[in-house]
Amino acid sequence: MATCLSFASKGYGPKGKMRNHLGAGILLSALLALPVAAQTKILALGDSLTQGYGLDNPADGLVPQLQDWLQAHGADVTVVNGGVSGDTTAGGRSRLDWLLTPDIKAVIVALGGNDLLRGLPPSEARRNLDAILADLQDKDLPALLAGLPAPGNYGADYQSEFDAIYPDLAKKYDAVLVPNLLAPIMATSLEERAKQDLMQADNIHPSPAGVKKVVAVLGPKVLELLAKVPTDR
Repeated sequence: MATCLSFASKGYGPKGKMRNHLGAGILLSALLALPVAAQTKILALGDSLTQGYGLDNPADGLVPQLQDWLQAHGADVTVVNGGVSGDTTAGGRSRLDWLLTPDIKAVIVALGGNDLLRGLPPSEARRNLDAILADLQDKDLPALLAGLPAPGNYGADYQSEFDAIYPDLAKKYDAVLVPNLLAPIMATSLEERAKQDLMQADNIHPSPAGVKKVVAVLGPKVLELLAKVPTDR
């Protein structure tokens, strides 16, 4: 009997097993109660360039490649694809509220290309982008603003008015600025683009290799954006 009592007192026997199980349960509950760092989720609000138009493999798109780049560079982040092919600044503005779920911590705004393709007034694009960034500021969400340069065929006044939108609004709202999302591709000659297969056949949307080139330059800018996310969120 004494021996049995001795084993029980040391955690053996039926009563000892019960105490061990109880202790393990308390420890597990304590571990589950510890705060767990949530993955930072950012929204990419854009058009076909964001959505991944024309790519056979979705993993080759801007959002998946950007997320992979960020994670490879130490950022625990999920990038939500909020791109809609053909969307204008007005379309992006109309979709913003229902895309901003409570877990979104920052937003990439990459709109304006379809405004250019349609020759819409620069004042309209400015008004829509201003409203988007104002909404994000009101919600205390850091923003990155990515634009595209206006072509010269609309005239010098249109070109200068449109191109001024992005730096002006980035300064007004303290947004991270990417003046030309496709700059890494546009910096190469047409011959080099063809040689490296950087564009799709429409010469508007990047190929997987072109997206990779864009992401290599965009990635560090998104890290700047992530640095603006408050640590207590």
